[in-house]
Amino acid sequence: MGVIVPTGIVSHWSNMVQGLSCSSKEFYDSIEQGLGVHKLTDIKIERVNLSEGGILSAKREYLQIRRNALVFHVCAAPFGNGFFVSSWLGEIQKGFWAFVARIPILGFFVSNVLKPLTYYKADTESMFRSLTHAAVLQALDQIVTKQGLRALSEAERKPEMRDFFGRF
Repeated sequence: MGVIVPTGIVSHWSNMVQGLSCSSKEFYDSIEQGLGVHKLTDIKIERVNLSEGGILSAKREYLQIRRNALVFHVCAAPFGNGFFVSSWLGEIQKGFWAFVARIPILGFFVSNVLKPLTYYKADTESMFRSLTHAAVLQALDQIVTKQGLRALSEAERKPEMRDFFGRF
């Protein structure tokens, strides 16, 4: 599959846990196990390397989870005296439809008539978002509990969402 670059961001979440010691591999493995319980047949999971900056910058390993027109990237790494986790949920528009969507009147027609946002699409996108975010939190909870650290508060668990349903 390779690296999938989103054309728009739906949500973002990040947290640093002071005193947590973990490897990125262990964290990503735990997320994959958490998602495996749901037996989702329409997702693709892989480790990808994304640039930290420009073309010559170092790369960082992310866990990439893709379903249809959505991609979820998770970054987990030691940071200072703790462990940092972030996740990004993005939309993907590729090829012909991405080109057509940028044409002023035609793009509106395609988005609202040929490929409209339906309740079904919104529901399945919401479920994908919920399951992937829950798998990240579950992995973090397991490691935090094992190391005897403070659990995340409810406020720390919530992702920042853009106006996800503003397309209606």
